[in-house]
Amino acid sequence: MLVQKQVVEALMKPEAYDEDPGEIELVQTHISFVFLTRRFVYKVKKAVDFGFLDFTTLEKRRFFCEKELELNRRLCGDMYLEVVPINKAGAIKIKGAGETVEYAVKMKRMPQEKMMSKLLEQNKMDERLVDRIAKVIADFHSKAETNMRISEFGSLEIIETNWKENFEQTEEFIDRTISTEDFKLIREKISGFIKGNVSLFEKRIAEGRVRDCHGDIHSGNIFATNGIYIFDAIEFNERFRYSDVAADVAFLAMDLDSKERSDLSDFFVEKYIKYSGDHELTRLLPFYKCYRAYVRGKVVSFKLNDPNVGREEKSSAMKEAKEYFKIASAYAEFLKR
Repeated sequence: MLVQKQVVEALMKPEAYDEDPGEIELVQTHISFVFLTRRFVYKVKKAVDFGFLDFTTLEKRRFFCEKELELNRRLCGDMYLEVVPINKAGAIKIKGAGETVEYAVKMKRMPQEKMMSKLLEQNKMDERLVDRIAKVIADFHSKAETNMRISEFGSLEIIETNWKENFEQTEEFIDRTISTEDFKLIREKISGFIKGNVSLFEKRIAEGRVRDCHGDIHSGNIFATNGIYIFDAIEFNERFRYSDVAADVAFLAMDLDSKERSDLSDFFVEKYIKYSGDHELTRLLPFYKCYRAYVRGKVVSFKLNDPNVGREEKSSAMKEAKEYFKIASAYAEFLKR
């Protein structure tokens, strides 16, 4: 049986591609190998099982590649191109001969300097761009699907399940990336907020605010070019994508806060409310900001257990995870019953 390491090694060589790739760069997340070539990006899912996602079989990886293509065309129609097979008949090659050993999502490569996170680093992000992004997200949410089944994912039962899973999956990182004190504080504050705001969560469902959202809106998933591209929507778990629109808004707002741009965070929320008319969203923002910061801390912590990640990157991941958990703790302090 071919191991993914062999596929990764092959895709670092030009002969594996059906076009001249130029220089090939590999970027890893906790769930993907991302190969950047001159004109295209190829994303291969890691054969991992984190409980909330399962990519352990080739068939599952093919299914979720196709799901990723479908979902991301909602906000990035011309960026997501196709799902390509990776074959082996002697050599490993994209769309080659022989047995299919892996699949990749093929995307058009966007100018990396236009990624929102890069623009923020270079102080090139202004209110005009944030306004455009707020409008795109508000329009997207207004058209996003909602029905009785999707609405169930806004129930307290599901929200509590998400948090329970978060706490269980971060127990092994207590006193590594999250302190015992912060872990207990966040758990206590979240529980109190949920119990004290049952009617608010129920009202959000009744008003159709729980929709088929994006699930992963942060500055590293946005390109601001001639258009706004919000990519990498969550395909692997409906429970993370079907949510209150406030959870989507809170992610980008939290991300801007974490980059010490609370001015842009506040402006983004203000503009989103203007375009959506969702004034009640502000009552839920600290709760969902805490959730988003906690999840980021958790998934970055997962890198500490990833055999594909080197020592230097693990050291950087530990620092980043600690910062996210501290941010989550700060939001939790503001939660009231």
